[in-house]
Amino acid sequence: MRIASLGSGSRGNATLVQHEDTTLLVDNGFSLRQFTQRLDRFEIEPGSIDAVLLTHEHGDHSGGIERLCRNHDIPLWTAVGTARAALAPNFQYHRLVAGHTVTIGGIEVMPITVPHDASEPLQFIFHQLDNGKRLGILTDTGHITRHIIEAFSCLDALLLEFNYDPDMLESGPYPDMLKQRVGGNLGHLSNQQSIDLLRQIDTARLNCLIAAHISEKNNTHVIVDQLIRQLDDLPTPVLANQNEGFDWISI
Repeated sequence: MRIASLGSGSRGNATLVQHEDTTLLVDNGFSLRQFTQRLDRFEIEPGSIDAVLLTHEHGDHSGGIERLCRNHDIPLWTAVGTARAALAPNFQYHRLVAGHTVTIGGIEVMPITVPHDASEPLQFIFHQLDNGKRLGILTDTGHITRHIIEAFSCLDALLLEFNYDPDMLESGPYPDMLKQRVGGNLGHLSNQQSIDLLRQIDTARLNCLIAAHISEKNNTHVIVDQLIRQLDDLPTPVLANQNEGFDWISI
């Protein structure tokens, strides 16, 4: 199994998960033209994507979903609440339910419920069926719950949101209402919240750690990198960015 990103941040998100002949896409916040341009470097045709998994309805994750799926006849999987909030009424999709796995090709997908200001937000654990490798994706989460700690323990790889530095958010350019939303219990994970999660989950198997959804205005890659490197026994982090995401990483 391997993972790559077409871009990660408030201006658009799209993540690829692949195992042998199965290619999954988590979210697409890019226009069809931009998505296709970004996908070119991975030598993947849009029509070869086996399924799109939509986490929630916010535009930086869902903005390019319908057109991509319609134009290339790609099945979409998402929660009912997300579908009602993000999709046209007649758009056909497959239903995801938190805690109920679905198998797509050689990958088992476990949807995980998370606290976020969306209709029915989900994040995911991917299980490679032939060798047991487990990959977690956790972004767009307002705070850490006991359920999240249990679900994201004992992973081989983790893509984890490090959205904002609290001091930079407080002194930054966002209006007060947006600051309260980002930093609230249904907003995004701060650097410290994500560090605390890493301290609480079982990371004994973790060989890949990706810091993602790093705010361009309320955080820096340098701060995130320094914080993670202070923790013992963790792999050197990969830092996703908005313009290029990151290239394929094997799990």
